[in-house]
Amino acid sequence: MRTPLSLRCLQSLPRGGWIALAAFAAVAWIGVPLAHLALPEGHPLHIPAYTVSLSGKILCYMTVAVAMDLVWGVAGVLSLGHGLFFALGGYAFGMYLMRQIGRDGSYGADLPDFMVFLDWKELPWYWIGSDAFLWAAFLAMALPGAVAFVFGWFAFRSRIKGVYFSIITQALTYAAMLLFFRNETGFGGNNGFTDFKRILGFDITAPQTRAVLFALSATLLTACLMLGRYLIASRFGRVLAAIRDAESRAMFIGYDPLYYKLFIWTLSAMLCGLAGALYVPQTGIINPSEMSPANSIEIAVWVAVGGRGTLVGAALGAGIVNLTKSFFTVTLPEYWPFFLGGIFIVVTLWLPDGVAGLWRQWRARRAAVPGG
Repeated sequence: MRTPLSLRCLQSLPRGGWIALAAFAAVAWIGVPLAHLALPEGHPLHIPAYTVSLSGKILCYMTVAVAMDLVWGVAGVLSLGHGLFFALGGYAFGMYLMRQIGRDGSYGADLPDFMVFLDWKELPWYWIGSDAFLWAAFLAMALPGAVAFVFGWFAFRSRIKGVYFSIITQALTYAAMLLFFRNETGFGGNNGFTDFKRILGFDITAPQTRAVLFALSATLLTACLMLGRYLIASRFGRVLAAIRDAESRAMFIGYDPLYYKLFIWTLSAMLCGLAGALYVPQTGIINPSEMSPANSIEIAVWVAVGGRGTLVGAALGAGIVNLTKSFFTVTLPEYWPFFLGGIFIVVTLWLPDGVAGLWRQWRARRAAVPGG
């Protein structure tokens, strides 16, 4: 009998990976909810709502970094448009959250407030079914996947790669951003979606809801790491690595890069969409600025800081950069772009393998020391 995918993923984990996975799950599903819900605000171990939401948001970013690492670190395809897939997932689920507002909006109408303001009389056809949770969850994954599949089919079929591929992905997300800025598209224009009230009938700002969303974000990140590990260790992952390192040789021995690249590219976009769907209810807003080219470039910086091709390193890079960003935006917001640029320069010149490379070097030196 063939071993299920989930079991094969877990069987490939070393002992340290098992321990880390168990500790992470315990913190996400038990530690954080208890500290947030059970402990009073004055308790030194109490975790406030702001910290839970910020942590959940960063976990979503870490998932995007893992998805980005699958196409850049494993397949060697540098995308500067992954912010688009993240935002599409957020918009798809944001439509459901807007429908859940109902008559509790500012105008007390059945339509979302921005449609009432623009004097719309009915929902556009593409909003049909947006009041169903399962459809919204499916759309958050399927819409980015469909866009990525169509774009990737033509790009990879035309043998576009390297810097040219990076440029057209950035052009794609920029074009989408301009489209979503327009009021007539039916996505809230410049303001996007906000003022959410409920999710599955529960108050979206309730402490219990925040704790569940945080735990789901942690679960998605864990699932992405396990799936990525399985793919890298499988025959599919070895072929992807061969295409990354010597595409012409892989083609010479009979492999077609198109389908391998297209699969991992589409899968990565779908994972980004799911992360975007969890991101929106925790931040309370989604607007076209999430599609800005700068955001997609920042995703590449996360992966570079953590270490390409390591998955865990990419997730750590996203966590490190975004925690630093949270500090700078509160204390020195005007200096954050310079600090981000400095990080990228330092990593490029002196830390080509990122934080994960430093860890490997430390372990190698420790192993070389007698009795270490």
